[in-house]
Amino acid sequence: MDNKSIIKFILAIAFLAVSAAGLFVFFSKDKAVPEAEEIQKAGRKENAESPDNTLQTKEIPDTGSPVNEDPNNPAAENAEDQKEDQEDAAQEEGPAEPEDLERFVVALSEETSGQTAKNLLDRGFIKDEAEFLEKLSGRKINAIAPGGYKISKKMDADQIADTLSASPYMKWAVIPEGLRKEEIADFLAQVLKWDAAKREQWIAAYSLDKPEYNEGVYFPDTYLIPVDEDPAAVAKRFIDKFNEKFAPYLVRFNEQNIKWTTGLTLASIVQREAANDADMPLIARILWNRLEREIPMSCDATLQYVRGDEGNGWWAPITLADKKIKSPYNTYLNKGLPPFPICNPGLAAIEAVLDPAESDCLYYLHDADRITRCAETYAEHESNIKAYLQ
Repeated sequence: MDNKSIIKFILAIAFLAVSAAGLFVFFSKDKAVPEAEEIQKAGRKENAESPDNTLQTKEIPDTGSPVNEDPNNPAAENAEDQKEDQEDAAQEEGPAEPEDLERFVVALSEETSGQTAKNLLDRGFIKDEAEFLEKLSGRKINAIAPGGYKISKKMDADQIADTLSASPYMKWAVIPEGLRKEEIADFLAQVLKWDAAKREQWIAAYSLDKPEYNEGVYFPDTYLIPVDEDPAAVAKRFIDKFNEKFAPYLVRFNEQNIKWTTGLTLASIVQREAANDADMPLIARILWNRLEREIPMSCDATLQYVRGDEGNGWWAPITLADKKIKSPYNTYLNKGLPPFPICNPGLAAIEAVLDPAESDCLYYLHDADRITRCAETYAEHESNIKAYLQ
């Protein structure tokens, strides 16, 4: 065989080898694709039917830390042991943690430590009244201060005695009817130990944004207030109480076609002008009569409000000079009501405005015994002045 024949033979063998390899790859590839798709399909089907996958679609509560629940896994045993240890620790006596503390209130009416000890026993804070009172006597205090305290059932008698011997974290504030906002601020500053800046924060709270909240809506009541509460939050506490108490009266004002601001302003004047609660319906009727006849109300209380405290107190008697003060609050010079309330009235004054007494009187005065003497005419009023004030 010559050289040319040998070369042709080698090329033919090589071509046959390459062709055979190509056919193997082609048939192998055609078979591999459906196998992969079958595996993927089988995988998707298995995942869809897997209980674990179904659980993942539910809302799982956050336990704070993952826990292995496999009973054959040591980690599961450790987690279960840890949980049991925590439960045992919670049942053991020990120092009180913040979450263990409860509010214990000593009421204003509790005049003796014995009453407080009984309340502590009833609520499960102490086990023996006599033991607690003995511990308390060693603190050399006259009595437990009324207010709110933070104590725990994990505390012993000594720890509770220490806590109740200290100043309470919440203090009682009893606000009488008829005070103006500054007077309430002075009272709160004394009870809650406010400085001048906090006092001013109380006075300014809500007044700038809502002029109708400048006065009248800081409801007179008994409050238990945290000593560290922000003055604006304390103001909101008073307003919330007003909204709660005033709600049924608001309906009645609407039924009588009286704006609530009008009714509240008149109630604040009645509160200051009346000698007592029983006197209020008559004073309310006289003031309504003057308003309806467009006669100046001529109320000293409105002048006292606009004049303020000049050294003799907020409600010191007015003078002839005071009657000349140019102000919308001067009801001697102006007809109608002042623009806003002059104090924070109680419910009796509000009720009197809604349901005044029957009377045609236009004038009144209070005699030396604080009894109201009213008159229908000015001549009768002058006679009352001579009879009861001179």
